[in-house]
Amino acid sequence: MRQEGGSVISAQIAQLLTDAGLDPEYVERVVRNAVDEDLDGGEDVTTIATVDETAQAVADFTVRAPGVAAGIPVAAAVLDLLSGGDAEVEFHVQDGARVEAGTVLFTVSGRVRDLLTAERTTLNLLCHLSGIATLTRRWVDAVEGTGAKIRDTRKTTPGLRKLEKYAVRCGGGVNHRMSLSDAAMVKDNHVVAAGGVVEAFEAVRKRYPELPIEVEVDTLDQLLPVVDAGAQLVLLDNFTPERMRAAVLLVGRNEPYGRTRLEASGGLTLDQARAAAETGVDYLSVGALTHSAPILDVGCDFRTT
Repeated sequence: MRQEGGSVISAQIAQLLTDAGLDPEYVERVVRNAVDEDLDGGEDVTTIATVDETAQAVADFTVRAPGVAAGIPVAAAVLDLLSGGDAEVEFHVQDGARVEAGTVLFTVSGRVRDLLTAERTTLNLLCHLSGIATLTRRWVDAVEGTGAKIRDTRKTTPGLRKLEKYAVRCGGGVNHRMSLSDAAMVKDNHVVAAGGVVEAFEAVRKRYPELPIEVEVDTLDQLLPVVDAGAQLVLLDNFTPERMRAAVLLVGRNEPYGRTRLEASGGLTLDQARAAAETGVDYLSVGALTHSAPILDVGCDFRTT
């Protein structure tokens, strides 16, 4: 294993992460934390006791069920760390690809000890991210042809937001804001604190005129006043499809309302996705993409050499 200090990710893996739109330094921190959690200041006692330090193997990371791949370069970063850069990875599939059961995502060659110690951390990340991408793709497929896009939320696992939102992109979804600072989201409690939905919107615009602002509304009565105030994106909270359609008609009836985009949020299910999208809203906001996605089953199959 590499010594503490300095980068744990090789230039090749760092470039793959960069090409995927991921910050290698961020991924390195995630990988370090995950490996440190698994080893807990010690070592892999079972592997060290049972495997000769010179033993070599080849391992295939194989999908057990159909889905969408995500996190392959992240998995490679784990292997890179725990092998000290000695593991050789051969990639067979790119992130975002639809895969069938039996598809080998990548093959890694190296010391058996390194591969066994890395196995669970690698699979935890790979299965979780591929699960998010797979669920996202199901939503995207459900609304295909309607013009609506599927967006994620900030309902993410602490410390994994950038990876989980990356997985959403792999599944064909669209990211909402990454943080509390890169865009404003005026919600019901902000409205109460500011004394009204228009007042809240104008307070944010005055303080941060350069930032995009989304405003949540609970009723149709709130919609046109906030659009008249200049809101470019409005979130329709817990609207029925009938109320969504009414909101689309109100906002799209003439200029300037036609420039305002509408996002449906709250209580949406996959079975309801198409009905909501067909109302004419621009986005469906789906927290379940990141907080409730089941894993995609991926296994690690060893072939000794």
